[in-house]
Amino acid sequence: MALLQIAEPGQSAAPHQHKLAVGIDLGTTNSLVATVRSGMSSVIPDEQGHALLPSVVQYREDGSIEVGHAALASQSQDPKNTFSSIKRFMGRGMRDIPDITHIPYEFRDLDGETGGMVQIETRAGIKSPVEISAEILKALKLRAEQALGGELTGAVITVPAYFDDAQRQATKDAARLAGLHVFRLLNEPTAAAVAYGLDNAAEGVYVIYDLGGGTFDVSILRLAKGVFEVLATNGDSALGGDDFDHRIFCWILEQAQLPPLNQQDTRLLLSKAREAKEWLTENPYADITVLLGDQQLGEKRLVNLKLSAETFFEITHPLVNKTVNPTRKALMDAGLSIEQVNGVVMVGGATRMPHVRHAVAELFKQEPLTNLDPDKVVALGAAIQANTLAGNRSDNDLLLLDVIPLSLGLETMGGLVERIIPRNSTLPVARAQEFTTFKDGQTAMSIHVLQGERDLVSDCRSLAKFELRGIPPMAAGAARIRVTFQVDADGLLSVSAREQSTGVTADIVVKPSYGLSEEQITQMLKSSFDAAEQDKHARALREAVVDGERLLEAIQAALNQDSDLLSEVELSEIHVQMKTLRELLSSDKKDAINAAVESLNLATERFAAKRMDASVKQVLAGQDLNQLNI
Repeated sequence: MALLQIAEPGQSAAPHQHKLAVGIDLGTTNSLVATVRSGMSSVIPDEQGHALLPSVVQYREDGSIEVGHAALASQSQDPKNTFSSIKRFMGRGMRDIPDITHIPYEFRDLDGETGGMVQIETRAGIKSPVEISAEILKALKLRAEQALGGELTGAVITVPAYFDDAQRQATKDAARLAGLHVFRLLNEPTAAAVAYGLDNAAEGVYVIYDLGGGTFDVSILRLAKGVFEVLATNGDSALGGDDFDHRIFCWILEQAQLPPLNQQDTRLLLSKAREAKEWLTENPYADITVLLGDQQLGEKRLVNLKLSAETFFEITHPLVNKTVNPTRKALMDAGLSIEQVNGVVMVGGATRMPHVRHAVAELFKQEPLTNLDPDKVVALGAAIQANTLAGNRSDNDLLLLDVIPLSLGLETMGGLVERIIPRNSTLPVARAQEFTTFKDGQTAMSIHVLQGERDLVSDCRSLAKFELRGIPPMAAGAARIRVTFQVDADGLLSVSAREQSTGVTADIVVKPSYGLSEEQITQMLKSSFDAAEQDKHARALREAVVDGERLLEAIQAALNQDSDLLSEVELSEIHVQMKTLRELLSSDKKDAINAAVESLNLATERFAAKRMDASVKQVLAGQDLNQLNI
């Protein structure tokens, strides 16, 4: 008879079992992974001690994939196959990408095959932003599992609050490809508030001002003891630190009067622009020196400029202003005035810029809060939530009340949008509304799901279309079709339609127009499994080679010292075996290498025994056996 496990409310049935869970900040510029250990949330560094993983992926000529610092170092030399800021392209089509001509990637728009998500050509084939992002998540997953010593139960992954349904689904698809179980997609400002609120025991109304590498979000939260309620959110999913880099890039082009650049020079100049931006955070001037052009052909051009902090502020002032309007709108939606704000929490690496902090201080008439590292605070908050969702006991029980960033609705006659769930509704949420037929005898209805704040269908983003069939023929306006919208805690949508008199139903889990089909995900997962098998073989081969090299070195050292113990025949046999093994080490024949290692070990057994005998004799030479303590 099985025993029933009984646990106290809020406690694990097996309190000794701590489930491994992490929070991941998948950033535009840098990514991080954090976890809760000994009751404290902390970022997990790599073997070199780096907390930040550059969100850069390189597909190399030998078929391997580099992620992070190594890829970043190759960015200017191999721009077509090294990808940064890929988060900006998640769930986006060609028409959604501004200044596409200045981006050094070979984009492909394969509408019919991918549902509209932009694709990028690489030496490893055509890749989607989802697949490239999955490589970053794989690297973070591996880092966490090595540090924690086991498999992860799951992860909380953060997304910008203003990510729409397509971008959220793309993020979840990337996590699935990386082999991660996603507990929840958490809005970045909410995660930052969790970290800040719990660290400082803060209460009241707080503004989370989040300016990252590629996105801007502002959220208004009310913090009470253990309750984090999002009152309103706003932002721009195409505004971030990358845009400041691009302004410096354009300034260099103008000042140096440069002609159109090739891809390598473009990437090199963008890297220099980013370095200049970071240098100006703490210095009044930044020297920009770079050698452009094809050095092999001798077509070189030296750019040597000095960018002052004042000039940088001037050319990027419009970008800072673009963050003010969404902030004011979020306050208006929350029904709050600036005077009612208790504090402003700065999040994201781009908030280190002095003129950004100055603009925020002027707007709110108070100095922003910067006591937590703006690069790490999001990951720390996500780790706290992941720890809770994994079922680990927490002394800080918390309740997150997040909101939906954009309104959801349906197309009605005349190309108009009927909003079903308004923006800033608390998640999860379900709303229903009844509709009717337009024509006499109508037996089917097309349902077009949209996201956005505009009144016309053409101005909103199409998420999905499906049909309700089997409606009994009636006079126009007599049928009653109830359409239900449900949004889960991740901000992902499902829609169902039901004809009330007959009970005929149709439903759809919304796969956004820029998402991936199940077939594509299945194929990608299969590819990742195939690659895993290759990786396993490659690892086994490398281990065999290392064992062989170690054995050869040990035997050679022994021969140099004691070869006189062997006969000519024995010595010759060992040399033959060593030569065979050396030749095999440069091949990919793992089994043959292992066999040669085994054979060489057998051939040197007599040699090892003779060396042992000689050592014993040397030790005992001139000793009286009666005097030895044997």
